[in-house]
Amino acid sequence: MAGIDRLGWAEGITFTTYGVRAGVRLSRSGALEAVRGRLPPDAKPARGSRVARLYSLVLGGAGPQPHVRLFHVLYADAARVARTLELEHALDALESDLQLYVAEAAPRHLFVHAGVVAWHGRAIVMPGRSLSGKTSLVAALVRAGATYYSDEYAVLDGRGRVHPYARPLGVRENGPHARATKRPVETLGGRAGTRPLPVALVLASEYRPGARWRPKALSAAEGALELLAHTVAVRRDPQRTLSVLQRAVSGAELLRGVRGEAASCAEHLLSRLAG
Repeated sequence: MAGIDRLGWAEGITFTTYGVRAGVRLSRSGALEAVRGRLPPDAKPARGSRVARLYSLVLGGAGPQPHVRLFHVLYADAARVARTLELEHALDALESDLQLYVAEAAPRHLFVHAGVVAWHGRAIVMPGRSLSGKTSLVAALVRAGATYYSDEYAVLDGRGRVHPYARPLGVRENGPHARATKRPVETLGGRAGTRPLPVALVLASEYRPGARWRPKALSAAEGALELLAHTVAVRRDPQRTLSVLQRAVSGAELLRGVRGEAASCAEHLLSRLAG
C-alpha cells in the first residue's frame, strides 16, 4: 500500500453499506460522480478515512504525447483489480468487486445471488447464476405490476426477510452475452420497494427456448438448499447461514423448473400467488 499511497490523490469518498465501511479515492478530479453511480444502492456517506477496504483509481486517458493513451488502473487495497484504456471498464470492475466484497463481509445480512420482486406485500425470490435469465424474469414481473427489489442479490436479515437491493437493472438488449445496459426500474414502468418483506415464493428456474411451464414443488429442505447453492458467504458461518435460509423458506411456496419466455412465466407466477 505504501507505493500506492505515494501516488497522490485528488478526491474521494468514504461510505457505509450493509454494515461495511469502504472508500474510493481518485488520482484526479472529475470522475467522482461516476464512481457514486457504481456504489451499492444502500451506500451512505461516512465521515473519517478509516475503512475496511480502500479502492484506488488511477485515472488514465490522454498521454503526454499525441496518439498516446494512459491506462486506467484500479486497486483494491494493494491488489490490482483492473488495467484498461476504457474508464467504463474500470468502473465496471469497481462495481463488481465492491458488490462482491460487501456480500462477503456484511456482518448482519446474508446475500444470495437472486432476482427479487414483491407482490401483495411478500417477496418472490429467484436464485440463479449469471446469464440464467433472472434479470429478464424480474423485468417481466415488474412490467406486469410487481415491485422491484433486486436483479442481483436477495439480501436477507436474521429473520429471513428480504431487503431491497434496488440497483438499476442490468438488461442485455442484444442477447445473453451482450454488455448489460443499466435501466432504472422507472423506465420499465415500475417502482422499487423500500421495506423488508417475508418470502412468498422461491423459484429456481432457468430459461430454455420453447419450454413449457411445469414447475415441480420442493420441500422446505430442498428450497433452503437451492438458496444455499447461491449464497455468497456460506463458509463464514455455515450454521447461521442455514438457520437464516430455513427461516426465509418457512411458509413459502418452493418451485423448480425450466421456463420459456419471461412474460408468460411472469403471468403464471403472479396469477398463482393471487389465487
